[in-house]
Amino acid sequence: MPSLPAILAERLLAAAGIDPELRPATKPQFGHYQTNLALRLAKAEGRPPREIAQRLVAEVDLADICEPPEIAGPGFINLRIKNSVLADAVSALLADPAAGIAQTETPGRVIIDYSSPNVAKQMHVGHLRSTIIGDCLNRVLTALGNKVIPQNHIGDWGRQFGMLVEQILDEGLDASQLTLAEAEELYLRANAHLKDSDEFAERARERVVQLQNDDPETKRIWRQLIDISLAGFNATYQRMDILLTDDDLAGESTYNDDLPVVAADLEERGIAQLDNGALVVFTDAQAPAIIRNSQGGFGYTCTDLASIRHWIGHFHATRLIYVVGAPQIFHFEQVFKVARMAGYLPPEVPAEHVAFGQVLGPDGKKFSTREGTAVTLNSLLDEAEEHAERSVALAAIKYADLSSGLQKDYSFDVERMVATTGDTGPYLQYAHARTAGILRNAAAQGAAVGTPVVVEDAEQSLALALSRFGEIVALVADTLQPHRLCNYLYELAVAFSVFYEHCPVLKSEGEVRASRLALTAATGKVLAKGLDLLGIRAPERM
Repeated sequence: MPSLPAILAERLLAAAGIDPELRPATKPQFGHYQTNLALRLAKAEGRPPREIAQRLVAEVDLADICEPPEIAGPGFINLRIKNSVLADAVSALLADPAAGIAQTETPGRVIIDYSSPNVAKQMHVGHLRSTIIGDCLNRVLTALGNKVIPQNHIGDWGRQFGMLVEQILDEGLDASQLTLAEAEELYLRANAHLKDSDEFAERARERVVQLQNDDPETKRIWRQLIDISLAGFNATYQRMDILLTDDDLAGESTYNDDLPVVAADLEERGIAQLDNGALVVFTDAQAPAIIRNSQGGFGYTCTDLASIRHWIGHFHATRLIYVVGAPQIFHFEQVFKVARMAGYLPPEVPAEHVAFGQVLGPDGKKFSTREGTAVTLNSLLDEAEEHAERSVALAAIKYADLSSGLQKDYSFDVERMVATTGDTGPYLQYAHARTAGILRNAAAQGAAVGTPVVVEDAEQSLALALSRFGEIVALVADTLQPHRLCNYLYELAVAFSVFYEHCPVLKSEGEVRASRLALTAATGKVLAKGLDLLGIRAPERM
C-alpha cells in the first residue's frame, strides 16, 4: 500500500493541481506534516493564502487519515495523522515489515554494474565502495519488485596478460596452484621484468596477439589466472555478505567479438569518424570519445557501448546503473551521449552513474601502505575484526560507507566505526538486539505482544517513524542515495530509545504492556529489514 504521506500528497494534488511538497513538521506542535501549498497558489490566483488554505481544507477529504487540518501563520496547512491510523500502520509492519514497502507499479529490469575487480590482483580499498553501494542498491531495487541483473565487469582482458603468461612460462609455474595474493606478486615481478627487458616486452606483446588469436596454451594459462582470481573474489564476497556470484560475471572479454562490430556500425552511420588515425565521436565535450585508438586498440568507451547494446538487446533492460568512482564522471557522460546518438540506449531507458568519493585513512589522507601501494580489502576487514566480531565489524564498515554522502570522501577510522553509541552500524545492531532482549524478557514473564494502541507522544513519534519505512525505501530506489535509509534507521533507533525511556514496557501491565510490546516488536522487524537492505545482519544479542 502507498505510504501515509503519499496518500496525503495524492489527495492534495488532486484538489490543487500542483505538487503539495509535503514535508515533515518542523516542531511537534505543528502536527506531523506541513505544506505551503496555499502560499504558492496565492500569487497565481491573486487571493490571500489563508483564504486558499481554508478552501483546500474544506475540499480535501482527509478525515479517514488525519485529525482536522490546522491553518497556521500566513497560510501553512498542518496535518496530524490519527492515532488509530498510526496503530494500523504498526500492525501491518508487525505482520510483515515488507508490507510497508510498496511494490513498484511497473517493475523494471535493472542492470547494476558494480565491484569490477581486476584478474590477478587482490581486491583493494578502491573496490570497497563500489561493492558495498552496488550490493545495497541491488537489495533495495529487488525489494520493490524489480528484476535486478547484477553485472560484475571484471578486468579479464588486455595487454597485461601478455606479460603475465610470459612470466609464468619463464618461471615454470603452474598458474592453477597460485593464490590470488601470489598472482598479484607475479604481476609485480612481470611488470618489473617488462620495464627492464626489451626482449621480454617484445615477447609479451607477441603473447597478447596469441591470446587474441585463441592460442591453446595461452588461453589455458589465461583461464587459470581467471579461475584463481574468481576464487579469491568469491571468498571476499562471502566474507562481506555480498550477493554477487559467478552468474553475475561479465568481464571485458565478454564483449571482445562485439567491439569491431560497434566500431564499424558507428563509422558506417557517420556517428564516428577518423581523426589522426583514431576512430572518434565528437560530442559537445572538449575531448572526443575515442572508439578505437590509432594503433587499432579498442578502449573502455567501446567496451561500455558494446555492453549497453547487449543489455538493451539481450536483457531488455529498462534502467542502467553504474556504481563507479567519481573520477569516471566524464567517461560515463561521453558513453551515455554516444549510446543515445547511436540508438543503443533508447530515450526511455535511464542510464545513471552512481559516482562516489574515496576511502581515506584515519588521518584524512589517501589510504595506502608504507610502500605506497593500495591497501587490500581483506586487510581492512582484518583490521576491523581485530576490534569487533565479524558481523559487527561488517556493520561498522558498511554503515560508515553508506551513511556518507556518496560523492564525499570518508575516513576509515575503525575505533569510531565500531562504537555502539552514536550514528554507527553497531549502534543500530545494538538497537535491534535491545528490542529482541525486551521481547525475550517479556516472554519469560508470560507477557505477549498484543494490538498496538498509540496514545503517548513518544508512542506517536515512534509509530510515525515506523510508518515512513516504505516511503524511505522508495526514495532510495529513486535517488540511488543509500544514506537516506541510514539516516532513517538511525532516527528510528533514536525514536525507540526515547519511547523506551518515557513509556515503560516491561513494568507496565495488561493491554498497555501488550501494546508497547507490539511497538517494540515492530521496531525490531523494521530495523532488521532495513539493515538487511544495507547488507548488514541484525543480531538477536550483543
